[in-house]
Amino acid sequence: MPLSRKEIKNRAYTFAKEWQGETRENAEAKPFWEDFFQVFGITRKRVASFEEPVKKLGTKTGFIDLLWKGKLLVEHKSHGKNLDKAYKQGLDYFVGLKEEELPRYVMVSDFEQFRLYDLESGTQHNFTLDQLPDNVHLFDFIAGYEDVSNTIEEIDLNHKAAELLGSLHDALLDSGYDGHKLEILLVRILFCLFAEDTGIFTRHQFINYLLNYTKEDGSDTEMHLAKMFQVLDTPENQRNKNLSEDLDAFPYVNGHLFAERIDMPSFDVTLRDELIECAYFDWAAISPAIFGSLFQSVMNSETRRKLGAHYTSERDILRLIKPLFLDELQEELQRIAKLKTKRPQQLGALQQRISSLQFLDPACGCGNFLIITYRELRRLELALLEEQQKDKGNSASLIAIEPLIRLDCFHGIEIEEWPARIAEVAMWLTQHQMNREFAKRFGHEPDLLPLKSAVHIAHSNALQLDWADVVKPEQLDYIIGNPPFVGKNYRSVEQNKDMEALFKGTKNFKSLDFVTCWFVKTAKFIHNTSIQVALVSTNSITMGEQVAPLWKPLIESGLHINFAHRTFSWESEARGKAAVHVVIIGFGYQEKGNKTLFDYPTLKAEPVARKVNGISPYLIEGEAIIIENRSKPLCKV
Repeated sequence: MPLSRKEIKNRAYTFAKEWQGETRENAEAKPFWEDFFQVFGITRKRVASFEEPVKKLGTKTGFIDLLWKGKLLVEHKSHGKNLDKAYKQGLDYFVGLKEEELPRYVMVSDFEQFRLYDLESGTQHNFTLDQLPDNVHLFDFIAGYEDVSNTIEEIDLNHKAAELLGSLHDALLDSGYDGHKLEILLVRILFCLFAEDTGIFTRHQFINYLLNYTKEDGSDTEMHLAKMFQVLDTPENQRNKNLSEDLDAFPYVNGHLFAERIDMPSFDVTLRDELIECAYFDWAAISPAIFGSLFQSVMNSETRRKLGAHYTSERDILRLIKPLFLDELQEELQRIAKLKTKRPQQLGALQQRISSLQFLDPACGCGNFLIITYRELRRLELALLEEQQKDKGNSASLIAIEPLIRLDCFHGIEIEEWPARIAEVAMWLTQHQMNREFAKRFGHEPDLLPLKSAVHIAHSNALQLDWADVVKPEQLDYIIGNPPFVGKNYRSVEQNKDMEALFKGTKNFKSLDFVTCWFVKTAKFIHNTSIQVALVSTNSITMGEQVAPLWKPLIESGLHINFAHRTFSWESEARGKAAVHVVIIGFGYQEKGNKTLFDYPTLKAEPVARKVNGISPYLIEGEAIIIENRSKPLCKV
């Protein structure tokens, strides 16, 4: 029986880690290939021989580095040697082989670089040693699995992938399939597309099921999708024994992603083709942070204006989270790394601190802020774990090398259901990506399935909801986000009602932009706590008539601005992106000693940081002096 694909992948991680940096062809080539075959549970002696003698052109005799007759020829070189020449050298041996000995595959390597040539299909695959775990499917012929990948054309991922799913959305909508059930279906499809390209499912499992089981006219596609969703929601030991082998091969996902039974759309040939075209994309390299633009690709411009939907680039999210908490944590890790004593204890304490942090985005959309925050914390934890590994030989280091950061430390509020569901799936996919990063460094991949924890996204109106129902203020550390940008002249009737309820008793509140609601509600929520906040806003709330009604009561309540990015030009990953000038404001009731003001020489330049003693609501250095409008002049004029 072949090894499970999961076991093969974990062995590949270990192999890549153990052989990293090897360069000596003569000394280490044979052990290298012995270990390579062990990745797939095969003893090299059973199938292949080293230094196989073979006659070359003329009277010369050559020696093939490794030959598996009828299957594989390997030519191995020292690190940095020309692999084109190695490939030509491998082909030169063919003249001395019998017909039945001719291999289908030729592989050349220099320890670090691999090239696999499939002479039957005419394809070539290039990858590095650390990319081996993501390419083990290419060696199904070694592992004992049938190779089905060569017939499938893969298209590199780019932003068009997001628009492609938007096209599927439009096709479903045009067929009369809409609302909640459409949103749930697309989220599930998105998960499956990602899962089959990243090792959550086996390689091409989803698209092969569609191609092999559904009719070309689409008439039975809904039935097979519904059955597959049911299987994905059923533990393996509770499944019907009469399931087909291909259906039963799908893993149990859990996480309630496939739990709800929904009415399925009626497919035709066009809808089936749209779905299959999505599946032909290679989603392995996708950043879940792009899901915001995916969401926007299925919204029309009127909806964008109405919701104030502007999705933040990774660059701008980092501009917010780095001064809020990330820079401090990275500096702390660097300090501990230089210690000569008590390193294990302090590293363990820092990991516990990082893993206990709780975050809330009260206008989370598709979860970009939560996604990037989680990813950066996992990257920081990876660096920390590598420091722990250095101390592994020290008896004082008793901490296991395992990631501890959980998805259930991340909370969000989103008024629309579709982006809320996208945010949940995006966080699972980010978790899987970071588990793969962990495996590359430490040789094994933490189990993703069945899904054990999830980000907590409340589908609700954040201005009407009690945020303590999402996360208790005493449990929370940071509030982050990008609330809706809706100018005072564009507010809906419902949005005006929300503002009236929130600003009751506040003078001149009707002149404020809608985004200010989140500043006020946040300030009320964090009062008498140590929670720190950073929010993005249009720069209008830091100038003119909006400053006094918004900032005067907040400053008088004891709020401090601890850092700020002055006006810069917005970047968005979204189609039809809006041109917006924004600021980032970091604040809390605990005043920070070192305040930072980020200036921009031009709207699109990189920020220049400077330390200041105080930051006013106008985002200038100085005291919080606020200019109010008045009905009488200051003096006789």
